[in-house]
Amino acid sequence: MGHKEIHDRSLADPESFWAEAAEAIEWQRTWDSVLEIGSAPFHRWFAGGMLNTCHNALDRHVEAGRGDQTALIHDSPVTETIQRFTYRELRDQVAALAGVLRAHGVEKGDRVIVYMPMVPAAPMAMLACARIGAIHSVVFGGFSAGELAKRIDDARPKMILSASCGIEPGRVVEYKPLLDRAIELAEHKPDATLILARPQAEASLVEDRDFDWDTEMERAVPADCVPVEATHPLYILYTSGTTGRPKGIVRDNGGHAVALAWSMSNIYDIKPGEVFWAASDVGWVVGHSYIVYAPLLIGATTVLFEGKPVGTPDAGTFWRVIEQHGICTLFTAPTAFRAIGKEDPRGEFIGKYDLSGLRALFLAGERCDPSTLEWAQRQLNVPVIDHWWQTETGWPVAANCLGIEQLPIKPGSPTCAVPGYDVRVLDDEGHELPDGEIGAIVIKLPLPPGCLVTLWEADQRCRDAYLRRFPGFYLTGDAGIRDADGYLWIMSRIDDVINVAGHRLSTGEMEEALAAHPHVAECAVFGVRDPLKGELPLGLVVLKSGAGVDEEQLRAELIRQVREAIGPVAAFKLVAVVSRLPKTRSGKILRGTMKKIADGREWTPPATIDDPIILDEIEQALVKMGYPSS
Repeated sequence: MGHKEIHDRSLADPESFWAEAAEAIEWQRTWDSVLEIGSAPFHRWFAGGMLNTCHNALDRHVEAGRGDQTALIHDSPVTETIQRFTYRELRDQVAALAGVLRAHGVEKGDRVIVYMPMVPAAPMAMLACARIGAIHSVVFGGFSAGELAKRIDDARPKMILSASCGIEPGRVVEYKPLLDRAIELAEHKPDATLILARPQAEASLVEDRDFDWDTEMERAVPADCVPVEATHPLYILYTSGTTGRPKGIVRDNGGHAVALAWSMSNIYDIKPGEVFWAASDVGWVVGHSYIVYAPLLIGATTVLFEGKPVGTPDAGTFWRVIEQHGICTLFTAPTAFRAIGKEDPRGEFIGKYDLSGLRALFLAGERCDPSTLEWAQRQLNVPVIDHWWQTETGWPVAANCLGIEQLPIKPGSPTCAVPGYDVRVLDDEGHELPDGEIGAIVIKLPLPPGCLVTLWEADQRCRDAYLRRFPGFYLTGDAGIRDADGYLWIMSRIDDVINVAGHRLSTGEMEEALAAHPHVAECAVFGVRDPLKGELPLGLVVLKSGAGVDEEQLRAELIRQVREAIGPVAAFKLVAVVSRLPKTRSGKILRGTMKKIADGREWTPPATIDDPIILDEIEQALVKMGYPSS
């Protein structure tokens, strides 16, 4: 069957479709019902079923006689090291680490925060939690102590796993001082921390709270897999909300395992034993789904990369990794290819490596502009697949499913809805729009397996964020169109969360940081186009009356304030002082209109604007900053 026939079947009879997909997973107990309809969005997949995700990712492959196959390759150009772990070696390390967690009192249902760099211990920590039914919450190492503290207070972990440092090109980032400060700021205090010592930085340990990773592993008693309910949470992953409070996306065990295993073969066309590389970070959803869980669930080999697409050491590092490890499919963000293209526009580094084993490139994390996609196609001469999904969905919503049928590529579109997803485009009143008209992109409930089941201890917030606006539908927060061929075109966000190099960041959090400055009366932050990172945050501030300050010094202070509050991942460096901000008569700041001005798009003053004249000043301020850049 082709893509359309399989997609139609998945919507017509989802229970039969997903029951068949679930045969790829080993269950300790078969489910009572494939789909249990509850109060939206709390539909439950495979209710009554029992399984263990770590068993499915590791133990069962060893038991099937494939223990000597490579499971994980750690390639670290920043430390000039490469490590390989077979399925048996990885299982044994994870079982020992699970024993360490258990020795410190971690049991099923307890939360464990993982705040680590891209080292093998990070996926081991995730899998060790899954092994004993604990709920992991990975926090990207680039976040500040304040952001980590918010997540500690929300998840209330029994234990935190971290390392002495992470390594960026040209510098070492010490994690332990950030962790210590976060614990100091947080109201909730973990019982213990486990610290991986790296030779690039020492970490001082607090007596009776901090424990050395290697020492604890030496005395560990390995832990067996604990079967859990299919509906039991596997992890919490925080994503930025439109306020300063992060949203804790909850993923279950059963639906997650079924959906990810299905996606590996049907979307990415990966078979057991093949080498798959998702060049992301375990702190983001791509790292969870396609560095750690999905490749291991089907018995493939996964690559954990500690480096950058350029600068570690050059723009050829991706091609070196592909050749050296025999990678057949690469998944990364368009930003990576913009960076490579900027450094090596003619693709001279590509010619230095044998890429004959590469079958496909998948791009996601932000909208892929056609020029980047076409450049990659010309250079690599393989299908370049732009696909679209979110932290909330956990796996692709729209994609060119290579394992089913390769459809014609339309640059700028992530192709069609993936089987399992009933995607619609609605107007503001909730009416479905005809093909070609832009509107809110939504997914008809119930969501397929693998998507969020709720927000951590915030069911009503989940309803308010995703379901209230269009009853019966999940609101993606993206706007776009569907064309006559069923292809989706994702045009923009409909809220104020922006995408910086594939990292989804809240402008609301940045505004909070700016507003904390004693001279700032009010401010607005919105995303503007950037040829390398996709979007950059741009801030406009209004000063308090009588604030006689040096504007250059003020800008430096504001940039530093945002970087300290959010972390360098925000890439905040564009800020200007204006006399007023454009608002509606009800007081809403017109961020969307300012974004259009900065991006050089056609715009008109909204009918509800309080004073249209102020937009002239905003336009002049943006021009001084170099926008629109074209």
